[in-house]
Amino acid sequence: MHVVLRGVDRCAIFFCDGDRRYFLGKLAERAKAESVDVHAYVLITNHIHLLTTPKVDAGVSSLMKGLGQRYAQYVNRTYQRTGTLFEGRFRSSLVEADAYLLACQRYIELNPVRAGMDQNPCEYSWSSYRANALGAADPVVTAHSTFTALGDSDKQRQASYRELFADSPSKDLNERIRDTVNGGFVLGNARFERQIAAMLGRRTWKGSPGRPRRGEPGKEHVKLPI
Repeated sequence: MHVVLRGVDRCAIFFCDGDRRYFLGKLAERAKAESVDVHAYVLITNHIHLLTTPKVDAGVSSLMKGLGQRYAQYVNRTYQRTGTLFEGRFRSSLVEADAYLLACQRYIELNPVRAGMDQNPCEYSWSSYRANALGAADPVVTAHSTFTALGDSDKQRQASYRELFADSPSKDLNERIRDTVNGGFVLGNARFERQIAAMLGRRTWKGSPGRPRRGEPGKEHVKLPI
C-alpha cells in the first residue's frame, strides 16, 4: 500500500527536526504493534508518504489512526495549539509488488528532489533512502522481498537499488503513481487491475473524462481493502 497523509489545507505538520524524530519513533512503534512492514517513507514539511505491507486485515488503517492521533496530540501539546492537524483520512493505493513496488519506492524517496529541497536523495535526512541504498540503520524500514531479490548480499542489493536512481523516472510514471494514490486506484498492470476489480466488484483504474459508454463501469471512487 502506498499511503499519503497531508496537513489540513496543506499546512505544515512538521516544525523542527525534533518533530520528525518523534514521528519516526512513533511510526516504528505503531508499525510493529499493528503488524505492518514499512518499506519506504519520506517526511516533507506538510505531508508524508509511506510504502507498506500489512500482515493483518485493517493493519494500515489501524497504523494510520494510532499514528495520527499520537502525533496530533504531541503537536498540540508542544505548540499549545488546538484543532485538526491532518486533512482527514489518508489516501492510499494498492501496489502490484513485482511490477511497481520499486518504482513506487523510488518515487517516494525522490520526493525531496522533485520539490527542490535537495539535489540528491542521500542528502535528505528524513527518508528511507539511506537505509535502502546505503545500508544505514533505520528501525522503521523492513525490506520487501522484491528489494531483497536485487542481489545475493546487502552490498549487491544496495548497489542495484542505487542504479535505479541513475536515470530520472518518466513524467508519465510519476503522474500515474500520483494519480493512483490520490484517487484510491490500483498501481499495476492491466491484468492486476482487472483481478482486483473483480474482487471488489468495481473499477480500480482512472477513467477517461466524460460520461461512460453503455456497458462501461461508472466513475465511482474505489475504496480499497486495507
